Amino acid sequence: MSKRAYNFNPGPAALPLEVLQQAQEEFVDYKGIGMSLMEISHRSKEYEQINAETQELMLDLLGLDSGYQVLFLGGGASTQFATIPLNFLKPGKVGSYIITGSFSDKAYQEGKVVGEAVIAASNKAEKWRSLPAQSDIQVDPNSAYVHMTTNNTIEGSQFSYVPDTGNVPLIGDMTSGILSRPIDAKKFAMIYAGAQKNLGPSGVTVAVIRDDMLTEEPKHIPTMLRYTTHASNSSLYNTPPVHSIYMMNLVLKWVKENGGVAAMEQRNMEKSKLIYDVIDTSGGFYEGNIDPDSRSIMNITFRLPSEELEKQFVKESLQQNFIGLAGHRSVGGIRASAYNAVPYAACKALANFMTYFQKRNG
Repeated sequence: MSKRAYNFNPGPAALPLEVLQQAQEEFVDYKGIGMSLMEISHRSKEYEQINAETQELMLDLLGLDSGYQVLFLGGGASTQFATIPLNFLKPGKVGSYIITGSFSDKAYQEGKVVGEAVIAASNKAEKWRSLPAQSDIQVDPNSAYVHMTTNNTIEGSQFSYVPDTGNVPLIGDMTSGILSRPIDAKKFAMIYAGAQKNLGPSGVTVAVIRDDMLTEEPKHIPTMLRYTTHASNSSLYNTPPVHSIYMMNLVLKWVKENGGVAAMEQRNMEKSKLIYDVIDTSGGFYEGNIDPDSRSIMNITFRLPSEELEKQFVKESLQQNFIGLAGHRSVGGIRASAYNAVPYAACKALANFMTYFQKRNG
């Protein structure tokens, strides 16, 4: 096998090598059935077993034993920005949004397209550097829900607490942070995440929705956009992305076999510390984009003294087999996405490269 790249892509992102190898072994002939999973019916007993098992694994890893439905949806997490208000934003109610980065802002904009949306808190004026405290969040009592993004992929920030929204249902976009550390999932009425960061390959989005949010079927919107449609059919109303869900099944088993979410958090803290320590001891050569108390252990963002040096950093990093370190095109800079499947050795190698680069260019 050729040398594996140090994959810091923000998504689609690194997958565990063991998962890729198992999927490779089963790709042509899944468990002796003479067909690939890519070829079989989603009504087959083989796929229905994967579908049910993956739902159970997701609930188990989130610490939810009952009272929630796991849905497998298409369209990416971005489609949920509109689907959420379509399903839950009733006339006379407002959708409240905690805006802490590009994706939560996009969710807010979609909420305004569908109905009335208001801002419960925003750190945009501070250029996203520090996340709102609980006291900064003002929830409109007429809210149908409060929406938040728990980890900001582009900016590199991550909530350290779950906001208290009282009796108003809390909805969390966890696309780039799900299963990276333990959370009290019971505080959320809905959690959703695109798979392509911590759960598997692109092609499927997971939504975990509390049962009381699914009691009314919103017949004013198309059938496929109703969460109740997918919940009542165990995500088999139409053909699901079979292979993406199978890959997620393998990733969830990998998380469980490697100590669960608590072990993932410990590894992720150790990995991110390697890089943050280089930033913090660089004397300003590397400057973190986010205040230390709001930093993400998933997406590590920083700048260099000039854009020219940043371009040189990315160019030289590619020559050293580091992939995906250029910051998002909307903000520039450098970003290292150290998701669950990114090994410690990759982060150690990056920290060493950063130190070496500063010695030659500082």
